[in-house]
Amino acid sequence: MTSVLVGAAPLLKATVRHDGRSFAPWVVAAAALSSSSVLIYAWVFPDPPARAALAASVGANPALGIIFGPAFDLSTADGFTAWRSLALAGLLAALGAIFAVTRSTRGQEDSGQAELLASGVLGRGSRLLVGVGFGLLGSLVLGAVSGIATVLCGGAWDASLLLAATFTASGWMFTGVAAVTAQLGSDARTANALAVGTFGTLFVLRGFAYAVSAPRWTIWINPLGWLTETHPASGNQVWPLVYPVALTATLLIAAFSLQARRDFGQGAIAPRPGRERGTVHSTWGLARYLHRGLLLTWSLAFVVLGLVFGYLATSVQDILSQDSAVADILAAGATTSDELTSAFLVTILSLLGIVAAIPGVQIMVKVRSEELDGRVEPVLAATISRPGYFAGNVALALLAPTACLLIAGNLVAVLAAGAGIGVGFGDVIWQTIVVLPAVWAITAPSAAVIGARPHVVLASWLGVLASFALTLLGPTFNLWNWILGISPFWHIPHVTDPGATWAGLGGVGLVAVVFLAVGFAGFRGRDLATH
Repeated sequence: MTSVLVGAAPLLKATVRHDGRSFAPWVVAAAALSSSSVLIYAWVFPDPPARAALAASVGANPALGIIFGPAFDLSTADGFTAWRSLALAGLLAALGAIFAVTRSTRGQEDSGQAELLASGVLGRGSRLLVGVGFGLLGSLVLGAVSGIATVLCGGAWDASLLLAATFTASGWMFTGVAAVTAQLGSDARTANALAVGTFGTLFVLRGFAYAVSAPRWTIWINPLGWLTETHPASGNQVWPLVYPVALTATLLIAAFSLQARRDFGQGAIAPRPGRERGTVHSTWGLARYLHRGLLLTWSLAFVVLGLVFGYLATSVQDILSQDSAVADILAAGATTSDELTSAFLVTILSLLGIVAAIPGVQIMVKVRSEELDGRVEPVLAATISRPGYFAGNVALALLAPTACLLIAGNLVAVLAAGAGIGVGFGDVIWQTIVVLPAVWAITAPSAAVIGARPHVVLASWLGVLASFALTLLGPTFNLWNWILGISPFWHIPHVTDPGATWAGLGGVGLVAVVFLAVGFAGFRGRDLATH
């Protein structure tokens, strides 16, 4: 056993020294999320009426439960921090761990670094142990920094440290998941996709189970449900964290067992051979061929999301009637049940639109990776023009989110129309179509970045991240309209409202056109990557 793991200690030390900076953004983001929640609570919600309004706002928007989980207690800063941070910071910890593990395992095999390391004194299982150790250590640091920062900003010790422990537990569980998928996938990209897809599925199912008050067993069979059941600041139960530790150990045992049996550079899931014959006749065909797996995966994902949100829409009036804060508002006559239902449909379609933009951004980021790998220059050396090549990818980056949103929108429309909640099939479809310009507007910046400034490729995601934060959290924090208006989704009119204004939607479309023009001009005039 010792010979299998020989060389792991110095390799882990070198990995932490050279790759530690790659985990730092996840640590900073998680710590900022939890500590800022404590800091802003007293400022944004200074008195009981403001906190009651917050509870009503959260209760009137069941879609928030999908993202943030249940709000057990919004009357205190620690309870608000737990609601706002547990799910999202757990997401950050999980993603950081997944990428750390796959980069140190299958990523090194794909790049050839693993062969170079293997030429020295290094055991067969050492690289996997190093990747796992890096993921576990990074997750532990993330939890420790987040917990201490939250306490220093005014959080209670017990609630803050328990909340931070859930971040670490999330990172540990998905360190184990990534260690397994690194043995299953044929390359690092496949391993990442399997691990992230596993997290995404569990994330949505946890939120959905809480939103519709599903039976308790549906929560306890979900590993992410174990973290929520710790109830930071509203119960402080430590014992559910035993389950994530046990699951992590089980997954790591499985990963090392699989690693001992697979061939170097291969995965348990072998890639399918390509077609024996066939040619691609256009840049559009090339783009579709390169992204066919991504398109299929996201199409299936939006079938699931459409069914989940469609079912949530059918239950929205029952969900709203169960919330006492919302019931008080309805009783006071400030709004009606139909108005809340309409607003909820706009929210879930906007949320689906933000998620739909992700494959569009991924397609544009792939253009940059193809360029760095030296596969774009030979294509352009033929009869393909630069604008033509870029246009094929941009077209797919806009059409993929469109198709995904329409798939989910049709499913939501079918389910909502048959539930008798006051909206018809045509209303939901028309509302889905109205959301599309906003989706294009947050996808278009990725085209501008890849076309004009590809060296800052991370900026491709700014549109998606900003829209997510402003659309879901902005109204809750009573931000000024000029700040909320930065998100294209703020300008989406309610199609069932006779007084709806459409001018903002035209402005959103114009913004998308400007970003696309910047991308085309930049790609046409800049040098291609040579490394």
